[in-house]
Amino acid sequence: MARPATRRPAPRRARTARPAGALLVRSYAKVNLGLEVLGVREDGYHELRTLFQTIDLHDDLVLQPLGPGGGVTVSCDHPQVPSDATNLAARAASDLQRYAGRADGVAIEIRKRIPVGGGLGGGSSNAAAVLLALDRLWKLGLGPAGLHRLAVRLGADVPYFLVGGTALGIARGDEVYALLEQIEARLVVVDAGIHVSTKAVFARVDAGLTHREKSNSIFNFVSRGAEGEGAYRLLSNDLEPAALEEAPDLREKAARIRGVLVRCGARLAALSGSGASYFGLFDAARPAVRAQRSLEAAGFRAHVARTLTVDQYRAAWDRYQVR
Repeated sequence: MARPATRRPAPRRARTARPAGALLVRSYAKVNLGLEVLGVREDGYHELRTLFQTIDLHDDLVLQPLGPGGGVTVSCDHPQVPSDATNLAARAASDLQRYAGRADGVAIEIRKRIPVGGGLGGGSSNAAAVLLALDRLWKLGLGPAGLHRLAVRLGADVPYFLVGGTALGIARGDEVYALLEQIEARLVVVDAGIHVSTKAVFARVDAGLTHREKSNSIFNFVSRGAEGEGAYRLLSNDLEPAALEEAPDLREKAARIRGVLVRCGARLAALSGSGASYFGLFDAARPAVRAQRSLEAAGFRAHVARTLTVDQYRAAWDRYQVR
């Protein structure tokens, strides 16, 4: 349930080995607790309203300064993640390099834990983490506000990862506002192991879309501060039906996953973004662990995670000081 943010210790920095002079940072995943597609904008993008939530599932990024003329390189231990200039993290570094007029290069190593293409924002989080980390490495002093312009150009979810915690996203999802009431809970995140095309999902949504300026489920949830037994019932993901239509295999798996999560006491069980990761939100650790074990026994890959409040997210980044 939601409550005023408490001072829980910030997540510890990863203990993974790093080269001398490099900066090792965590790039956290998100879930969409609710997502409303309100219409198509004049610029061709979708008008969205979404409730973002950071979780402590994360990738590790190692940034090694290369010095003047070194360029930008990227590598990743996951075969489906590009290791060239099309990688969003590499694009973030190149964009910031040009924006700041820096000749310095950087080598970026991505060690993946966040499921690829799962609707958990891994690529967008990597890009935002590179912006924040290079701001420190290069001592630019831009901060999240100064980096926002670059983040918006990289992708609609990237600005959120400059903020973190429980936050409302409007417009394309790229106008982000941290909420006063931050959610502290456990989640079980399930990798369905299925790829779903975001473009195809939105195309299915568009086929039956009517403009919905008066869709207020997320606003009602926010106004209630996530309190009350039925608060989470207000939330839904408008992309979930389209994703399940687009991927019949996912529909069958999602029904099984949701059944386990609900039986174990999940307050909310839904697809994150356009999928294909499914999650359940729990008030306590014990039922979350029970759900994880049940899902793993059924052959699914499931991970227990904590939510991170906006203060915890900021505190985690404040640990990364370059001297």
